[in-house]
Amino acid sequence: MTIALTTAELEMEAPPRSVPGEIDALTLEACRRGDRRALRQFVLIYQRPVFAFIGRMTGRGAHVEDLAQEVFVRAYRALPRFEQRNGARVSTWLLKIAVRLVQDERRKVSPRLVELDDNVLQEPMATASLRPTPETEHRRREIARDFQRAAEQLSDEQRVVFVLAQFHGLTMTQIAELVGAGENTVKTRLHRARMRLRELLSEWSTTSGVAK
Repeated sequence: MTIALTTAELEMEAPPRSVPGEIDALTLEACRRGDRRALRQFVLIYQRPVFAFIGRMTGRGAHVEDLAQEVFVRAYRALPRFEQRNGARVSTWLLKIAVRLVQDERRKVSPRLVELDDNVLQEPMATASLRPTPETEHRRREIARDFQRAAEQLSDEQRVVFVLAQFHGLTMTQIAELVGAGENTVKTRLHRARMRLRELLSEWSTTSGVAK
């Protein structure tokens, strides 16, 4: 049974901004019973963050859709065992499944180029509100390419905590649970990832300036 939508369906049936971030208990129970309408709502609510995480970890391509499909298949099979207690969130649970799947996949194949956004060294909600110009757009593309190159220099352990913290806004406690490491270890990996990215970007920026 196909659970995840295709990329085309995702664009056509993207959930409105009013859709809550977490599924309600009644719909979740209907998902457990195999109700197709409820399962479709489940996918509409959670597919974007799942696609985003996989894409940031493995790079864009047709494989992202395949891996996202597998995440939802695994989630569907495990739903009867998932319990919403002690503040457990479905979104975090899904990311845990995605983390394990990506880790398994990255052991099988050579790492792909990871595409990151240009403001990744800022805090998650700190975004610039500058009006785009041809010059700023050109610079944005240059920065994005540099981040892609820099991301390849991060270890898998550093990359996953960086993506979960920076793009998905998870706390150190949540990330520690997802990756199966202590909070201090997670903090160290995140710190080293950010330091390494800053170091590489500063180095390349200096080199580029000299070349000009």
